[in-house]
Amino acid sequence: MIEKISKNTSQDGDETAVLIGAQTKGMTTDQLVEYLDELEFLAETAGAKTKARFVQKLVSTHPKTYLGMGKVREIDAYVKEHKIDLIIFDDELSPSQIKNLERIFEQRVMDRTNLILDIFAARARTAHSRTQVELAQYQYLLPRLSKMWTHLERQKGGIGMRGPGETQIETDRRIITQKITLLKEKLGKIDRQMATQRKSRDKMVRVALVGYTNVGKSTIMNMISKSEVFAENKLFATLDTTVRKVFMDGVQFLLSDTVGFIRKLPTQLVESFKSTLDEVREADMLIHVVDISHPYFEDHIHTVQQTLAEISGEEKATLLVFNKIDQFTYEPKDEDDLSPPARENMTLEYWKQTWMNRLGKHVVFISAAQKSNIEEFKTILKEMITEIRDERYPFTEGYTNYWNYTEDEQETK
Repeated sequence: MIEKISKNTSQDGDETAVLIGAQTKGMTTDQLVEYLDELEFLAETAGAKTKARFVQKLVSTHPKTYLGMGKVREIDAYVKEHKIDLIIFDDELSPSQIKNLERIFEQRVMDRTNLILDIFAARARTAHSRTQVELAQYQYLLPRLSKMWTHLERQKGGIGMRGPGETQIETDRRIITQKITLLKEKLGKIDRQMATQRKSRDKMVRVALVGYTNVGKSTIMNMISKSEVFAENKLFATLDTTVRKVFMDGVQFLLSDTVGFIRKLPTQLVESFKSTLDEVREADMLIHVVDISHPYFEDHIHTVQQTLAEISGEEKATLLVFNKIDQFTYEPKDEDDLSPPARENMTLEYWKQTWMNRLGKHVVFISAAQKSNIEEFKTILKEMITEIRDERYPFTEGYTNYWNYTEDEQETK
């Protein structure tokens, strides 16, 4: 079965895009739609308006064109008829697949990895994050040199065209390899500087906010630390780790806001952003923020836990914060229906009695935007931090009373 979902959402002046997804073995239709919804959000974050979606059920992807030729011709006709600027695939394509598809469509073809890299390039603000993104772009570019230079020759703007900063065409693989080496050395120096800064934070409990992208981590950061960290309803609003010293009811700790995770986060980004993720690796505890209003929030939790296992390799004390309870919705069941509720019929109270109930005190439900249930959140957080502080930083003479000082007094100690 082949399905096409058209969405006429483009506006004059915007780059238009079509999204391509493949429903492979074991993937449900609902999952496919959710994946393409996320891909559309990524495209919107990058600055493109989705014009249509094309979906094909596949036993296995085609080695030359990813999709079957019949579907490729159908997409090609649509692209040419509607003058589409960009074709975006939800999975990573091989260099040969991109080359073949661009020859057919005569338009830019991007995969999910390249789209995420482009968003990172647009949102990088500091020298550190720009260097990290530049390294990831070159690592992505290296195996694709044979087909990428035709893009660079165009030297024009647009999604996927934010190159790593080159002003002249370089066709020599050796030069790209040298650049990667130099960028790694530069990042190494920055990493050592940041490691020295982290070591200077003695006898301070370190707490890291983690979670899927766009779940409200920066909003919670602003609420707890009373700071003004940039928050926006777009993916990857935060790239640079922000660390704030927080005083909360006599308890002092360091709170860091980190880059959000996402399904199929490019390996190049995980590698180049390892120093940013060191804040997570070296944290004493984690605040794992979850958007409970998202229909697939359990999948998001799994994605974050997988990524944490890759970068940390150890379990840490974790407070699971279900955010956006004000946006949580469900479909009430018919009173005469005695069957177990489906996901869409589960109320918030029902969810609390499922696997979440086994987490005990290490779970809380809030709305950071509406300031709902914030006091319970702060109480649990304070208890967990105090427990970690007393265990890891035993009180010594002259230090015991430190925690009893007021915030102003602590600042002078």
